[in-house]
Parts: sequence; structure tokens; C-alpha cells
Amino acid sequence: MDPGGVPPVALTIAGSDSGGGAGIQADLKTFAAFGCFGTSAIVAVTAQNTLGVHAIHAIPQSVIEAQLAALATDLPPDACKTGMLATAELVGLVADRIAEYRWGRYVLDPVMVASSGDRLLEPDAINTLRDRLLPLTACVTPNLDEAELLTGMDVRNPDGMVRAGEALLDAGARAALMKGGHLDSDIVVDILVTPEGVQRFTRPRIATRATHGTGCTLAAAITAGLALGRPLQVAVTDALDYLQAAIRAAPRLGAGSGPVWHGVPVP
Repeated sequence: MDPGGVPPVALTIAGSDSGGGAGIQADLKTFAAFGCFGTSAIVAVTAQNTLGVHAIHAIPQSVIEAQLAALATDLPPDACKTGMLATAELVGLVADRIAEYRWGRYVLDPVMVASSGDRLLEPDAINTLRDRLLPLTACVTPNLDEAELLTGMDVRNPDGMVRAGEALLDAGARAALMKGGHLDSDIVVDILVTPEGVQRFTRPRIATRATHGTGCTLAAAITAGLALGRPLQVAVTDALDYLQAAIRAAPRLGAGSGPVWHGVPVP
């Protein structure tokens, strides 16, 4: 953004992470790094650090609705994303409001389990997420485990990632970025599946414990790119480059899965 200019608005609808490495906190840091004005609707408060999730408190639905309405009437987003949504009821509420407010540049990060292994989405919410949110998405960003839960398919290699991505398009998503961080390989493969075709991104795996919030950060960076008016393929490429740099620059914080450094230069 030029000095004195008006920045694009990027909205995150997700849970708060008291540890600062994931969720709302990671999203807002990423939005700021890309020059976007970040807004938020908090659906849950978590007591969390690099070692795990210690408590979750869901925000009342009426308060979530009020947050979204306040933003829709005065600070409508140029792009938005969702992260942790916790329950089927919250997934349905958010889907209704995204459709009502016609927030079209929407990135779905189907957060189901934290890096620590703690569950962040109730099992009965998976079908609601697939049926209600997928058809609204400009891009969905599942890891391998999330892709398997959403599609019922075996997703353990790049070919399986492509097939699962195509299944997600059949379910209504306009694009799917299949994240390959959980592949058993020294090379990480991420695959963008769109109606136009398949684009693969490969890079050497970085030996690091800085994995907390990487999915949130990647989805937020894609959202920021879309808010800036970049085509999806460009937004995805820039987001992957940003995350790679953020992982390399990660501070050695905490005793568990540490955070990345969101202050790295953006593409």
C-alpha cells in the first residue's frame, strides 16, 4: 500500500490462540505483513501454547453474529478466511453469514486438529463443513489428514492429493490447495487443483520444530493476496514463498511446536 492510501481489508473468522502462533493472532500478523488491514470475528478463546491446547471456550453465537454484522455494515472485507470453527452449529452460522453478505473471496482452512494433536473441530461438524462451506470457497487448504476426512479417500501421496483435490472441486470448491507437509518425504509437494488444471509446488523439507500455526499462516497469506487483487495462482505462490521464509526465520520460542516468524519480507 502506498503511504496515505487505503489498504484492502482482510477478515479472519477463527479462534484466538493465547500463545500467539496460530489462529486469530497468526492471521492478523500475516495480514499486516502483506499490507492489509486485518479484522476479526473470534468464535472461540483457547488457552494454548507451543505444548498444546489446555482449554477452549466457545463464544456465544449471538456475539459471533454481532461481530460479523458489525464488520459487514462498516468494514466489509475484500477477502476473508475461516480457521477453527469447533462445532457444526458454528460452521452453519458462519456459512449463512458468508452467503448473506456475499463475501466471495473466501478461503477455507478446514482446521480439525492442532499441531499438538488436540482436536479443534467436533467430528459431527465435518459433514456440515463439507456441505455448507465448501460451495462458498474460492480456495480450500486441507492437509493430508483433513483431505481424507473431507473426501473419505486415501491421501498419502501426490497422486492421491490430486484425486482428493478434484473431489473437493466436485463438492463445490472453486479451487483446492492440497498441503503436502505431512508427506513422508524429504521433498514437500503442495498441489493446487483448479478447473483449469493442476499446479505442483516442490521444495526441500526444512528440519524444524516451528510448525505451530503454519496452516493458519498459509491460508491467511492467500487471503491477503486475494484481498490485494492478485489472481489465485499468484496469491498461492506468494503465500508459499512467505511461509517458507517465515519457517526459516522462526524464533526458538517455547518447548514444543514453536511459531514461525511473521515479520519476514513478503513477496
